[in-house]
Amino acid sequence: MLPFLNSAEERLLLRFADPEAAAVEDNLSAKALSALLDNAEFHGILPIMLRKLQERGDAHLPPDASLREKLDDLRQKATMATGQSMLLQYHGDRIMKGMATQGIPARIVKGPIFARKLYRNVSDRPFTDIDILVEPVNLARANQVIAACGFELGSNEAESYRLQEFKWLEKENSSLLVELHGDLVHDTGMRRRLSLGFRELGIIDGEATDTPAALLTIAIVHAAGGHKFHRLQLCVDVLQGVRALQSPEAESRLLEAAHMTGIELELAIVLNVTGELFGESGALELARRIKPGLSIRLAKRLITTNTLLRVNSRDKIGSRLRRDAFRWIQRLAKARPSAA
Repeated sequence: MLPFLNSAEERLLLRFADPEAAAVEDNLSAKALSALLDNAEFHGILPIMLRKLQERGDAHLPPDASLREKLDDLRQKATMATGQSMLLQYHGDRIMKGMATQGIPARIVKGPIFARKLYRNVSDRPFTDIDILVEPVNLARANQVIAACGFELGSNEAESYRLQEFKWLEKENSSLLVELHGDLVHDTGMRRRLSLGFRELGIIDGEATDTPAALLTIAIVHAAGGHKFHRLQLCVDVLQGVRALQSPEAESRLLEAAHMTGIELELAIVLNVTGELFGESGALELARRIKPGLSIRLAKRLITTNTLLRVNSRDKIGSRLRRDAFRWIQRLAKARPSAA
């Protein structure tokens, strides 16, 4: 269980988590700063917090030896995580070259693309795997390419085809994970209603690649379709995705993408809670443009700022129950006419 944060400290955590917010100037005690660091590490936003502390300078830190030692350790781990991300990117590029050689249309999604396209400081968004998306009919051929690049399958093959998600581990270094997807929605109970695959992303992008609308659509599905809001980093990706839209045309393309892929429920809920967490009016305005049916109204009561902030707190059971209930709403929501 994470150290308890009071309301003021939760607001500080969110300021640290926002890549665009100014560095925190409050004079924190060693105990409070240590608790914030633990929470930031759990929520995947530690690199942003460490950067902001570095920008302020260590002279502003409380004169506490154990805190300094903790910070040194976390900074070393962050450096190693950056190196891991670079190594993963290298292997991802190798695999993508192999896909191109075999004539298999494919694209890398999430981690490295988010870091490069959505964050001013790439190191703010390290990643622990490479996600590659292909058409379902190309899964078998794409698996052969990944195997030829020195990876071995780390998931059950039959189950992987059912979920359209294959987990590959590098033979010489099992910490290097590559995931191959035929659809970014793996829950078969939800896939009758929402789907996000290679074809859909191509339609959203149009003539370009990795457009803001496509990136934000991926971030929405990642937050609500795969991980059930289990850490703040998911909403930070969404926050940065909203900021990247920057035009009415991009916003309209996003809403059209939500209708096409069936993620209008997820879009409304993720945008709403992200806007409330970070005071981002653009996210709240976009959320209000989606017609609030019964499922959306119920889900908004479940997915609140506390639901996310207290995932691993003394209120974690309540958070888990709310997130589980939201998953049931997703599964029971009306299917798209084309998917029914």
